[in-house]
Amino acid sequence: EYQWKGPFYFIQGADPQFGLMKAWTHGDTNNGDDEWGEEIKLAEQAVQAVNKLNPKPKFFVLCGDLVHGMPGTRWKKNQEQDLKDVLKNTDQDIPLVFVSGNHDIGNTPTRETIDDYCKNWGDDYFSFWVGGVFFLVLNSQLYFDSSKCPELRKAQDAWLDEQLAVAANQKCKHIIVFQHIPLFLSKPDEDDDYFNLDKSVRQEIMEKFHKAGIRAVFSGHYHRNAGGSYKGLEMVVSSAIGCQLGQDTHGLRVVVVTEEKVVHRYYSLTELGSHGIEKELLDMLAKQ
Repeated sequence: EYQWKGPFYFIQGADPQFGLMKAWTHGDTNNGDDEWGEEIKLAEQAVQAVNKLNPKPKFFVLCGDLVHGMPGTRWKKNQEQDLKDVLKNTDQDIPLVFVSGNHDIGNTPTRETIDDYCKNWGDDYFSFWVGGVFFLVLNSQLYFDSSKCPELRKAQDAWLDEQLAVAANQKCKHIIVFQHIPLFLSKPDEDDDYFNLDKSVRQEIMEKFHKAGIRAVFSGHYHRNAGGSYKGLEMVVSSAIGCQLGQDTHGLRVVVVTEEKVVHRYYSLTELGSHGIEKELLDMLAKQ
């Protein structure tokens, strides 16, 4: 859909991360993920809330850490199967978009872990168009640590440059990026942290995104809501569907795309499921 057809919206979720809640409570994040009943319920609640929305969202994107088990760990396959069983109930008219997180392909991914992810969930980076808006899904682990697969990082970089050139030629309305790890949590020059990208890499990517006119980057990973901006590029960090590490509620983000802007609001699963989208956002969608 290269042409602008009027306002639309999509749903962003992050970190269903089956297995983290028990692991976190028990203080054993490496091996304590042998139960994920809580997360199954939350993911079901998320799917039910999305299915009830009217009008329907254009798609539902999950920004990484689909399950807690790292590649090769004991429960990973079971966790993935259980998540797939829940996601199968998503309304057939709402496409699912998957983004790879560190738990999906490892903190230091390899060609094998990425191949395995691609077999299970689809490509680790790709682009798509919706109503004249260009969306890019990136594998942020390649920016975090590509020491075991430097050639894959180079390939993604080359591909990204090509895609941004395509976007420039196509005169798209907006460019929006999805990745798991945020560029930064609140300030573009904040210190390096487990939850953001290293300053040197970050600066380079932010500048590239800014020059390309990218409007917003949506991420997860932090299990809390956060964000900031860099020269008009908005960094949106959404809390988790699953385990909360801060004061936020289990939730989803509703993102409305109009001709001029990208507006978003985080809803708790309960709120979205029982009340749907608030009038203010629905009114924006109705304006043709």
